Amino acid sequence: MIRLVLAAIFLSLSAVGAAFADIKDVYTIRGISVDETGGTIMEAREKAMAAARVSAARQLINKITLASDRNAVGGITIDSATASRFTAAVDVEEEVAGAGRYRGKLAVVLNPQVVRAHLDSLKVPYLDAQAPLALMVPVTSSGNQIAWITAFAERSPGTLVPFVTTSSTGYSAYSGWNDMSAEANSANARRGIVAELQGRDGAWRVVVSNVTATGTEAVGATPAAPSLEAAAAAVTTLLDETWKQASIVRDGSRTQVNASVRFTSLTEWNTLRGALARSPLVSDFRTTAVAREGALVTFSYAGDENRLRSDLVQRGVTLSRENNTLTLRSAVSTAITQ
Repeated sequence: MIRLVLAAIFLSLSAVGAAFADIKDVYTIRGISVDETGGTIMEAREKAMAAARVSAARQLINKITLASDRNAVGGITIDSATASRFTAAVDVEEEVAGAGRYRGKLAVVLNPQVVRAHLDSLKVPYLDAQAPLALMVPVTSSGNQIAWITAFAERSPGTLVPFVTTSSTGYSAYSGWNDMSAEANSANARRGIVAELQGRDGAWRVVVSNVTATGTEAVGATPAAPSLEAAAAAVTTLLDETWKQASIVRDGSRTQVNASVRFTSLTEWNTLRGALARSPLVSDFRTTAVAREGALVTFSYAGDENRLRSDLVQRGVTLSRENNTLTLRSAVSTAITQ
C-alpha cells in the first residue's frame, strides 16, 4: 500500500509539470513575421520587437477569449504599453538585418499572470487550458488524401486543441476508436478527430467529428475555404472555438463532490487523476484514499454534471452514478469489458 501511494504521488507531481508546459505553449505565439526600417539596425530591430509584442498580445487575446465576450465590453485595446507589460520574452526564430532594415520571424512568450489579471479587470471570461491531446485524422473520398493529410502540421503546439496528425491513409469517415486507438495511444492521445474533406478545389468544406472509446460525436463543419491549407486552418479554428464555448467558466459557483475512482493499474489511476487535474471545469482536486483497485477523491466543478461528463470523456474517462455516488473509470477499460 505504501509503495502504491508513494508511486501515485510521484506520478501526480509529473502531471503538474506537464500542465505548466501546456500553459507555456498557449502563451507562446510563434512565427510572427516582422519587417521594419530605422536609422540604424538597432532601431529597426527594436521597432520589429515592439510590433511583434503587439501582434502576439492581440493573437493571444483572440485565442483565449470569444469574440462575443470581447464585443460585450466594447473590444479589448492592445497598445504598445499593454503589450510590453504582457510580454515575458521575445525569441528570434529567423532574422536578416542590414542597411537599417530588420526582417525575420519572432516568437513572443507572454506572462499568464499579467494577462489573466488584465482580463479579470475587464470582466472578460477566458480559457487558457488546453483540451486533451488528439490524433488528427484527415480523410476524404475525393482521391487526394495524402495532400489533405500534409495540409496539416505534424503537431499543433500552442493551440487550445492540440493534436498529432496521422500519416496513415488507412482511415475513413467511418473509422472508430478501435481503428485508431493503437496509433492514438502511441502518441499519448486520448481521442481522435476525424476531419472529412468535402467539396472541390476553391471551395473546400470540412466536417469534423470527435472520436472516443464511448463513440463518435459531431463537432461541426467549417465554412468554404479556397485551399487545402486554408481548410486545415479552418479546422483548427473550429476546434478552438468549440472548446472555448464548451469550457469557459462564466461564474464562480461550484459544486463540491466526493467521488470514487476505479482503476486496474497504477498507470490507469494516474490517467484518471490527470484527467481531473487538467479539466478547466475542476478545481480543489484532492485524493483522500488510495487502494489497490480504487481511490476516493474530492473536487469541485463548474457547470452541471453533463458538462463535466462531456469534458471528461474526451480525456478517456467515463463518469456515472453508482449507488448515488459519482464514479470515474477509464473509458477504454469500460469499452473492453462491455
